[in-house]
Amino acid sequence: MNPVHSTLLSSVLLFTLRIQELVEACSCAPAHPQQLICDSALVIRAKISSEKVVPASDDPLDTHKMIRYEIKQIKMFKGFEKVKDVQYVYTPFDSSLCGVKLEANNKKQYLLTGQILNDGKVLIHLCNYIEPWDDLSLSQKKSLNQRYQMGCGCKITTCYMVPCSITTPNECLWTDWLIERKLYGHQAKHYACIKRSDGTCSWYRGGPPPEKEFTDISEP
Repeated sequence: MNPVHSTLLSSVLLFTLRIQELVEACSCAPAHPQQLICDSALVIRAKISSEKVVPASDDPLDTHKMIRYEIKQIKMFKGFEKVKDVQYVYTPFDSSLCGVKLEANNKKQYLLTGQILNDGKVLIHLCNYIEPWDDLSLSQKKSLNQRYQMGCGCKITTCYMVPCSITTPNECLWTDWLIERKLYGHQAKHYACIKRSDGTCSWYRGGPPPEKEFTDISEP
């Protein structure tokens, strides 16, 4: 194996192992924020008012617990057709089951994404895109309204090493790890993969022209 490829692969494996150590048995595949938004049934901006540990089900033999967060919904970006106003979100009590720990002080605002269960409950976990609202870039906040969802028909592929090239017309290459050695870098914070009228997909930034073009990364 090429020494450069071997080093990059080792770095990626080390990164994955560290993630797994942090969340024990919970393991999440790396995904661009846009992909996580597209895969979620619900996307809202909210404050956390309180938290309470509750049974995971009505089954008395089920010993699992959930954390029920009472929230104050500020704005809904996705999920209108299923729910109107979200009062509670649920997450596994244990971080090993991908449970999410949030500050329930009614002060910090969060971007919450999750799934809507058959009984109408909203489930969130570590593999969803959950961030303090103030940590989002201006471009990310604007993209929540429509831009991310305009690209849900696109495929975002993570580049870990070169060569890394587009294999389908509706594909965008996510190069933050390759360029910055971190997943949620400049491209994740400032770009959206948008489908054009001809069916192809391309990175788009609402603002000044990008300093770098994220199109096709290959060996010289």
